[in-house]
Amino acid sequence: MEPWELSAREEIRELVAGYAHFADSGRFDDFAMLFATDGVLEVHGDPPLDGRAAIRDFVSGVGRDLASTSTVPIIRHHVSNLTIRVASPHDATGACYFLAVTEHGVDHWGRYRDRYTRTPDAGWRFAHRLARTDGTTPGGWAAGRVRS
Repeated sequence: MEPWELSAREEIRELVAGYAHFADSGRFDDFAMLFATDGVLEVHGDPPLDGRAAIRDFVSGVGRDLASTSTVPIIRHHVSNLTIRVASPHDATGACYFLAVTEHGVDHWGRYRDRYTRTPDAGWRFAHRLARTDGTTPGGWAAGRVRS
């Protein structure tokens, strides 16, 4: 394995971790910056969100929804089993699982499928992230969330 590929893998691991940390701490501007300028966040079953502004607005709305429907508006995403395939110094793909915990315990779980791109000014960013929820806890926040 070449040194540039090791570096790419570590930067991508930090990118994936940043996604969970920024979302969970309400740092939605920082969250949106994890995507390329023309990056896409696709939540399975919803129209894709194109660009940082749309992504920021969406996660901000999710944050407001959590805050308005929870006694303790805390969510923690745990990401595991990350696989990364580096195709070139500028393109990579990845996949991992997530488990989200709220004030009541395990709330929902699923997987992410990613395409990453290395930008000249900001390093590795999400070109496209597909989030798919595989299950929810009955009565939990995600199970009862009504999307507008």
